[in-house]
Amino acid sequence: MEYISTRNNKKTFKFRDVFIKGLADDGGLFIPKSPHKVDINELKGLEYNDLAKKVIYPFIGDFMTEMDLDKIIDQSYSVFRKKNVIDLIKVGDRSVLELFHGPTLAFKDVAMQLLGNFYEYYLNNQNEKLNIVVATSGDTGAAAIDAIKGKNNINIFVLHPHNRVSSVQRKLMTTGKDKNVFNIAVNGNFDDCQNLVKTMFADKDFSNDIKMSGVNSINWARIIAQSVYYFYSYFLIEDDNRPINFSVPTGNFGDVYAGYLAKKMGLPINKLIVATNQNDILHRAISRGSYEVENVFETISPSMDIQVASNFERLLYDLNEGDDLQTIDAMKNIKEKGKYIINQEKLDKINANFLSSRMSEEEVLKTINEVYKKFNIVLDPHSAIGYGAFDKINLDGNNIVLATAHPCKFPDAIKKAIDIKTDLPKELMFVMNEKENYDTIENDVEKVKQHIKERIQ
Repeated sequence: MEYISTRNNKKTFKFRDVFIKGLADDGGLFIPKSPHKVDINELKGLEYNDLAKKVIYPFIGDFMTEMDLDKIIDQSYSVFRKKNVIDLIKVGDRSVLELFHGPTLAFKDVAMQLLGNFYEYYLNNQNEKLNIVVATSGDTGAAAIDAIKGKNNINIFVLHPHNRVSSVQRKLMTTGKDKNVFNIAVNGNFDDCQNLVKTMFADKDFSNDIKMSGVNSINWARIIAQSVYYFYSYFLIEDDNRPINFSVPTGNFGDVYAGYLAKKMGLPINKLIVATNQNDILHRAISRGSYEVENVFETISPSMDIQVASNFERLLYDLNEGDDLQTIDAMKNIKEKGKYIINQEKLDKINANFLSSRMSEEEVLKTINEVYKKFNIVLDPHSAIGYGAFDKINLDGNNIVLATAHPCKFPDAIKKAIDIKTDLPKELMFVMNEKENYDTIENDVEKVKQHIKERIQ
């Protein structure tokens, strides 16, 4: 399979380049040059690991053999608390897809464990070292650290917004003792952290000098890994002929784009709901065509406290029917003016696949409370936003909510909503008493670059 950038469809890349680079040199995002279709009937009835092998292998080409991929997938998913990685439970009139049974209690583990082992495989076959630099709004950092810690020839630098992630999220990142892990608390919000990483990638002298790689949701390997659980959950309820809809708590548009990829591959998804909190740029874009950057609100669902949704560029490329110049122009408008207006024709195309909803803080707390009272199930704030979306958008069919994080990661919000304390699983309780290790740095790219260089000498 060949890949192109959303900003240059003339130059092609192999999966190896796409995976290691993360972001294209021109600032665009990698996508397959031509669509890939699957035979749904061939995938039916497979256990999660076997399904993952079938879905992922066509995308990775000559990066590794099918036998090597089999071993890596089995290794990656052996650390999950569920035999089939995820769990689908019935909660009222909809199903909840629990994606938080990995080592850091968030859906990010599903892709990140795989990526960590991809890196190890690559470096075992190459005489080089890599430095991963990643921005996190809370969950990506811990998942990336768990996947990379202790591995040879690779360091990881995680930038998180200082005092804007939950204490549990932070401690899952900052209490490790591995010498290849570095945590940076940036005085700013997640978008500031993301901009710092993008600026460092764009500085070719710096990024090439440190052999920089990225595991944010823009990395195509994460998208294909996440597409697997859309297929798996479909087969769990496929005996019913009603349409299937997914509600996805959304910040950076990566997880819901993975569902869109699954649909493009042939999975018969009816609608994907982009469920947002008060930081609702995607809701405004999808419901009325106004992608307009506003100030970021600090909320009880911090992983979604984002305004610039990086993966949206991949959808814009599709809307522009593969016109890379139009995509460049759209991204330029977003960067320079903080605004991009989607015309009605393109909005109709979006709404053929996507709908959206927005929830206030009060609505999130109310949803957590009501679900707990009715069903004795505790939803974290992000999953509650996904659950509540089906109350705002009435869709017939099999409605599946993606539960993206364990509620224990957000103890303050859960306490406020239902006045109970949600504990970490016993195997992770120790992190609450461990010493933390991170450096606080100003929102200044030169200071961050200097900090990184000093630690890789």
